[in-house]
Amino acid sequence: MAMRMSSLFLRTLRENPADAEVPSHQLLVRAGYIRRVSPGIYTWLPLGLKVLKRVEQIVREEMDAIGSQELLFPALLPREPYEASGRWTEYGPNVFRLKDRKENDYLLGPTHEEMFTLAVKDMYSSYKDLPVSLYQIQIKYRDEARPRAGILRGREFVMKDSYSFDLDEAGLDKSYQQHRDAYIKIFDRLGFHYVIVQAMAGAMGGSKSEEFLATAENGEDTYVRCANCGYAANVEAVQVAAPDPIPYADLPASHVEDTPDTPTIETLVTHLNSAFPREDRAWAAGDTLKNVVVMLVHPDGSRAPLVIGIPGDRDVDEKRLGAQVEPAVVAAFEEADFAAYPSLKKGYIGPEVLGEASESGIRYLVDPRVVDGTAWVTGANRPGHHVLDLVAGRDFTADGTIEAADVRPGDACPSCGHALESARGIEMGHIFQLGRKYAEALDLKVLDEHGKQRTVVMGSYGVGVSRAVACIAEGNHDDLGLVWPRDISPADVHIVATGKDRVRDPEVFETAERLTRGLEAAGLTVLYDDREKVSPGVKFKDSELIGVPTIVVVGKSLENGVIEIKDRRSGDRREVPVADAVTEILAEVN
Repeated sequence: MAMRMSSLFLRTLRENPADAEVPSHQLLVRAGYIRRVSPGIYTWLPLGLKVLKRVEQIVREEMDAIGSQELLFPALLPREPYEASGRWTEYGPNVFRLKDRKENDYLLGPTHEEMFTLAVKDMYSSYKDLPVSLYQIQIKYRDEARPRAGILRGREFVMKDSYSFDLDEAGLDKSYQQHRDAYIKIFDRLGFHYVIVQAMAGAMGGSKSEEFLATAENGEDTYVRCANCGYAANVEAVQVAAPDPIPYADLPASHVEDTPDTPTIETLVTHLNSAFPREDRAWAAGDTLKNVVVMLVHPDGSRAPLVIGIPGDRDVDEKRLGAQVEPAVVAAFEEADFAAYPSLKKGYIGPEVLGEASESGIRYLVDPRVVDGTAWVTGANRPGHHVLDLVAGRDFTADGTIEAADVRPGDACPSCGHALESARGIEMGHIFQLGRKYAEALDLKVLDEHGKQRTVVMGSYGVGVSRAVACIAEGNHDDLGLVWPRDISPADVHIVATGKDRVRDPEVFETAERLTRGLEAAGLTVLYDDREKVSPGVKFKDSELIGVPTIVVVGKSLENGVIEIKDRRSGDRREVPVADAVTEILAEVN
């Protein structure tokens, strides 16, 4: 049944919504695909729902093709399974929690590892039942602190999550590769450019981990790639190659110097070059050791300081740091915190008072580049003073290393040593090997061929289905509006009847009606602009904004016995005889 714009639940807008920052958000609202309910929560209008369902179908077809079986869990979930896995606490404020009338705790599912695990435990008990792969396409809920960019980052979103269950790691490797291959087919069909990068599993745990990122200049994820060897990784997952330790037996002893008014790296370097000039070269920011203090807030509400030592020419990357300390959350270290930890002298923090074994007990982690034998200029724990020639391994020892410094274009590739390039993208899919974390927490075991209990090994695989709609829009638009790939479009053909009304232009509407019925009979879906008393200009603008890939204009050219077919992507137009219109349009679409 054709969608007729005279009755379709649709209103297009000429201006961008005030809160819309990225093209997908602007255009999906303006073209009548989604409507904002509250921050991070959107209604899917009829056109938008059709696009969403088409994305779902592509995902469903490729998951079914690898033998994964679809089910559907509830979104309202009891506390107990999440308590058993530890995530009731670990998720902290990112989960929507509620109580029923009997004061029982529930949450709105942010993800369903526990439910999948318990479902398999309930039904399977033998190695003969494995392997098995299960998936669902369902609404998820996360209390995003800063929902943004429309449906790209919302509090309610549609996700495909699937899980594989195998007896051993060899089986997991096979299941992982099957899902990886399916994901390549899914994203090839969705119609945007993407890259596969190494990633971190995050709070859900796991080992091998890869993300599928849609390339986008305004994407919130930064990744790096190597043109020489093909290495690609999300910045959170980049592993800095640590240099070899340096002998330090002949290095000069450390010494504290007066460095007034040098609380920043820039002021310190200027002072060093003035007061303590080097013979070999000028002092640089990379000669200094910057000690950055943050407060970690754990899911149970407890707080603990952490000091990160990085070369002074680097900054702490908040996303990299956040990924390393999950499930804790990084908070700023406030003035009141400095008062509570008097050993930390703001602007002059040095490693000699740091470490879990020190009097302060403050954990101290350093960048992998800070290896034994490297000499640094750093804070002397006294205002207006720094220590020079402080040698790692001789004068101080950290509690460990942390990948928290920013990754920059030109940094050495961890794989081959060539220079890295930087780019941005939108996370569209994430696959990783969970291992036995949830199976152990929820006691998922089966009998093996020898009659012994074996803990099942799991894989986890997610696709952002609703996010894909926005991502496709990000990569498929122009100055006039959306330009949907054919497999995603809400309709195959958009027919525009340019007449003012059926009384004055009966032939236009009658021809458009016949064309609509003919295309439907041929199996196409049609969006038919049959509105009366709407100018041709408005109809043309709406057709370009809505973005159906084939636009058919029925109007004045009927005087010559032809209609116009427009390719929305290329802008090419051609006229065809009315008698051949159905055949010509079918050839265009197919």
